[in-house]
Amino acid sequence: MTAKLWSEPLHPAGGFMFDLDGTLILSDRKLGGYTVLPGAVDLLTDLEARGVPYLALTNGSAYPAAEQGPRLRALGLPIPDEHLFTPNSVAAKVFHDRGIERVLLLGTQGVADALHGEGIATCFPGEEGAAQADAVYVAWHPDCSMADIHAACEAVLNGAAFFTASDVPFFASRHGRAFGFSCAICGAIARVTGQEPEVTGKPSLHAMQFVAAKLGVPSDSIVVIGDDPRVETEMARLGGAMGIGVTTGTTSRDEWAAQPPERRPHRVIDNLAELEAVGLLG
Repeated sequence: MTAKLWSEPLHPAGGFMFDLDGTLILSDRKLGGYTVLPGAVDLLTDLEARGVPYLALTNGSAYPAAEQGPRLRALGLPIPDEHLFTPNSVAAKVFHDRGIERVLLLGTQGVADALHGEGIATCFPGEEGAAQADAVYVAWHPDCSMADIHAACEAVLNGAAFFTASDVPFFASRHGRAFGFSCAICGAIARVTGQEPEVTGKPSLHAMQFVAAKLGVPSDSIVVIGDDPRVETEMARLGGAMGIGVTTGTTSRDEWAAQPPERRPHRVIDNLAELEAVGLLG
């Protein structure tokens, strides 16, 4: 039964997209410490040597690449800042494309810094300009208050567009499943306003199209590697990419096998060192 699940035809990859937490690294629940997962360093080094384009797209929105990249490289993970992206990167493109000029942000200063770096003006609840915001953007916000939620609800009810970095309830950490704050915050706003947020991170098509543009290859030649069927694999299926599930994060091999077709990867591996044997590297 399992063998039949992982028998779809594959072809050599034109580019790779990696998840971070549960795939390349494991963080602690406060996103302050990292452990590099087996096979990650050798695989990224090999892709660089072969000239195969790759990037990492995390749903974690707490830090811009310029802050997170050096931490990862200090642990030996050879990923340049220009290969590292977050939902904030995708959101900024969406905001520019839609003419959104001011964003009411429910997130940390790191999220604001990332958006500012992309030319997006932000304000926090209670600050000048909050009432005139064109959109509400919910990201990593562990200190979110009821006042923040109230301000966001008011803005959405007054016509502001509603976006979120991630709507995933959990992500993988060294200590097991860690809570996705933006999912809970958006749940409260949606319950009050009747409006569901538009997701900029994985598994949205916004994210898949962003990845294809950054890699410079068509979606059907991209390999999306991640640990969550509701995130990376669903995005791969939506965008026509090839999906590889790993068992180093939130999902076991048996859980991968139990997924419906829209969340079922093309192959499952137990660590990144097994990717060579899958036949995607030519």
